[in-house]
Amino acid sequence: MKTFTLKSAGTTPHVDFIGDLNLEQLAVVKNADGASLVLAGAGSGKTRTIVYRVAYLLRQGVAPENILLLTFTNKAASQMLSRVEYLLGAFPTRLTGGTFHHVANMLLRRYASAAGFGSNFTILDQEDSRDLVNACIKDAGIDTKGKRFPSASVLQSIWSYARNARMPFAQVVEMKNERLMNVSGKMEEVVAAYEARKKTANAMDFDDLLVRLTELLATNPGVRERIASQYQYVLVDEYQDTNRVQADMLKLLSSVHKNLLVVGDDAQSIYSFRAADIQNILQFPKRFADTKIFKLETNYRSTSDILHLANESIKWNAEQFPKVLKVPKTQDSKLKTHDKPTVVSASTPDEEAQFIAEMILKLRDEGTPLSEIAVLFRATFHSQTLEFELTKRDIPYDYRGGIRFFERSHIKDVLSFMRIRANLQDEVSWLRVLRIQTGIGTETASKIFGIVRDNAAESLQHAVLSQHGVLQGLPERAKAGWNDFSESVQAMLTSGDSPAESIRAIVKSPYGDYLDAEFPNAEERREDLEQLATFAEKYDSIGGFVAEAALHEGFGAERQGGGDNESEKIVLSTIHQAKGLEWDAVFVIHLFDGGFPNQRAMMEENGIEEERRLFYVACTRARKQLFLTHPIVGGGHEGYLHQQSQFLRELPDESYESMQLRRETTVWKDDSHEDESVERDAMGEVKKATGDWRKKSFLRDV
Repeated sequence: MKTFTLKSAGTTPHVDFIGDLNLEQLAVVKNADGASLVLAGAGSGKTRTIVYRVAYLLRQGVAPENILLLTFTNKAASQMLSRVEYLLGAFPTRLTGGTFHHVANMLLRRYASAAGFGSNFTILDQEDSRDLVNACIKDAGIDTKGKRFPSASVLQSIWSYARNARMPFAQVVEMKNERLMNVSGKMEEVVAAYEARKKTANAMDFDDLLVRLTELLATNPGVRERIASQYQYVLVDEYQDTNRVQADMLKLLSSVHKNLLVVGDDAQSIYSFRAADIQNILQFPKRFADTKIFKLETNYRSTSDILHLANESIKWNAEQFPKVLKVPKTQDSKLKTHDKPTVVSASTPDEEAQFIAEMILKLRDEGTPLSEIAVLFRATFHSQTLEFELTKRDIPYDYRGGIRFFERSHIKDVLSFMRIRANLQDEVSWLRVLRIQTGIGTETASKIFGIVRDNAAESLQHAVLSQHGVLQGLPERAKAGWNDFSESVQAMLTSGDSPAESIRAIVKSPYGDYLDAEFPNAEERREDLEQLATFAEKYDSIGGFVAEAALHEGFGAERQGGGDNESEKIVLSTIHQAKGLEWDAVFVIHLFDGGFPNQRAMMEENGIEEERRLFYVACTRARKQLFLTHPIVGGGHEGYLHQQSQFLRELPDESYESMQLRRETTVWKDDSHEDESVERDAMGEVKKATGDWRKKSFLRDV
């Protein structure tokens, strides 16, 4: 009979601290008592360091129940705790670890009465919270017909930011969506009702878990003393991503023993839009007396050339703890490449996309799996032109951090407006654009379309102007929706036959007000639609444009999810979504001022420094090869030249190689002459060609 011995959770097997850790990591593991700030550069083994610190504390006789381990996501918490279990041979069952929200929930249930709640309080998820906010809007008797009142999602987003950043509600409204300032007072009334109804229902939302626990610790000395006395050591991962509430909570949790170890990288603080506050990490030594500062600067991910470029970029930030990432002596030889990062200047976004697609195929042919190639971008709309090119070349991709361009709801909305202009009988498009109007649901939308169809209107203009039959019998709320729809259609029709200008007219119509009221990321959706307009500039007719767009939509739906084998797909991702990941080859695209760095960030206080940190994160995702690309000429209706990103202009020439993209050439061939290369000029015209010829495209380094 076979036997298997289960290890005891109380055992602490031999751990080779000296053999498993470098000197930087070992210093943290052995000496991080008191307030300790660990500045962990990209790829420096920060999770490994935290896990070994836990093992070291247990080896020193610290009881598992006196250790608190905090991180941000369930995935990160699970990975860290499983690594503790693997290292120790069995999980120390009484150790407390998990996300901030998980731990806050546990403590609030233990001390619920002190917080003014029953221990059986309900946790509202996003949908539950949205439903309750909607109920508060309805009970407040707010007239949403004449002027659009923000949706529950928008109101939720603003209130959540205000609470986590500890900022006045009206100030956040002005910062996030100035167009809503005229209803800011009414929004605050709804928020007050929402908070009261949660309390009455013995319910908390996710923000409450953090806010209520922090308030309890701050206002109840007895509870604070009991909790802080239990946790002799508090260890926190990704500290640069904490908001003000979390920073306050950590100070209170560690107020008895003063052993607070935070690990983070100020150079990777990129989530201010979620209320993360970089000052938490920058001001840590001032908030905690006698802070020890450790640095993990040995990178186990990237080549020395990639790290050199990243170091040269981030040193331009004024607010930071200076660090210099370096590689172990054997690192470059192990990665088997000495290519410097490559800066690629393309004439247009189309040419940029063509280069990336062709280089991806070249890398694949040279042995790099598609799954080890990623294209990173600052904003979702930056990927649109590349998605077209990848589709055309049948290069499969996995889209991270959002939805494929033509599958986004606002893109589908505007295309539906365009389709009913091209085809008055398109019932599906009619129903879509009607259902997004105030007071019009599926049944009313079907009724309206039936009236339009039965009236045998000759054009969309005629259908909209003949309003009497439509308005008759509609409830008042639906009449307001029809009027908004009519105004949007009129704006589209008066813009002329240009597909691009029709799109821009729709965005400026009441449909634009709908975006502001319904979506927290309305500005990003407007940028998507401007990108759609840019794409539409290639077409002379509405019909031709919507037909081409339909082909892209169909291809996207057909390929949804891609193949079963992940190695069959490259990754397209926003940089925010790519944090913590890595690939052999990385492309960072649209590196021009206004694109990356983002236009809004260039006008905000400290905006450029966060954008530079984002660039740093993007570059340090690459192990072996890094391509930094930018188009010289924009495809938009403004018609101006793009200024190369200041992040590229700041780099010393020796930190990268430049690549020039040569235009398509023709090759002469007939029976009486040898092959002869014939270049096209800048307009694509053949300079020299007689007889038969065939095309041949190529790329060359400068």
